Amino acid sequence: MHTLIRRTAGIAGALVAVVTMSVTGASAAPAEGPTNGCPYPYVCFYVDQRAWDAGTPITRYRDITSSYQTVKSRPHYYVLNTRNDDVAYLRLQDGSSICLPPNFSTSFTNAYSVTGIRISSSSTC
Repeated sequence: MHTLIRRTAGIAGALVAVVTMSVTGASAAPAEGPTNGCPYPYVCFYVDQRAWDAGTPITRYRDITSSYQTVKSRPHYYVLNTRNDDVAYLRLQDGSSICLPPNFSTSFTNAYSVTGIRISSSSTC
């Protein structure tokens, strides 16, 4: 009788360990950490070098859109695209645009201001 109880307890303990490993194993894939305070899958804007270094974006976008979303017109020092497969088109104050590839950042001088963003599902510019 004692052997049966020990065997049942041992099996129950092993079962709990297997269930625990399967539950934690499902979420054990390493998540990509934020870069300069910009988590995946965002495109983040930084107002100056201090904000970039501190990892404090002023705003961030993540929606794929067919047209440009308005960005408050101000000088942006850095823009970071943490998306793995999507490009971001940045419309500048003069109406021109640049393409920011996946997992890429760019910096601007104070002469440039971004006025719009369009995230595309395309993986290349």
